[in-house]
Amino acid sequence: MQPYQATWHAMQDYTNGRDASSPDQLWLLEHPALFTLGQAGKAEHILDPGDIPVIKSDRGGQVTYHGPGQLIAYLLLDLRRARIGIRTLVTHLEQAVITLLREYGIGAAARRDAPGVYIADSKVASLGLRVRRGCSYHGLSLNVDMDLSPFERINPCGFPGLNITQLADQKIDTDIPSLGLRLSHHLAQALGYTLTCIDTEVDP
Repeated sequence: MQPYQATWHAMQDYTNGRDASSPDQLWLLEHPALFTLGQAGKAEHILDPGDIPVIKSDRGGQVTYHGPGQLIAYLLLDLRRARIGIRTLVTHLEQAVITLLREYGIGAAARRDAPGVYIADSKVASLGLRVRRGCSYHGLSLNVDMDLSPFERINPCGFPGLNITQLADQKIDTDIPSLGLRLSHHLAQALGYTLTCIDTEVDP
């Protein structure tokens, strides 16, 4: 569990300070409850935030909710070195989640008109990225076992009435650390990476 702003600033610092030899990184974590609004996000999509903080972020996309029980995967990649564009990266992220869910017997799909991963007509994973100096940060969120009611206070991803689901509603019995490890392997395979180190220690 990591605070959003500190993590965001750490991603910016790493991206601003990296050079051609800096390793690409994948950060897996959770955030406390908050809404984030993308760089070009419209405040009108935040209907009733109540006591949940709203943070204006520099990622792409509109508004979404983060909270305990949601797996966050941040990808700090040198896209020029990897020779992939942002659209290809989005496709790889979506496909990694789809492959992960298939392991649990869940059929999921991506939508060209609205990035993310969907189970039937309900969104289970959202994407939001930023590219700076040819390098990406931010990433994706996967709803695992969380309180979904805050999504009713916004137009998720800018779509009024968008249905939101989570793995717990699909009768999937798993935990975030296990999902994170599985997702990391699928992401590495999709992007052509080899995982060299997985730090499973969590600061108190």
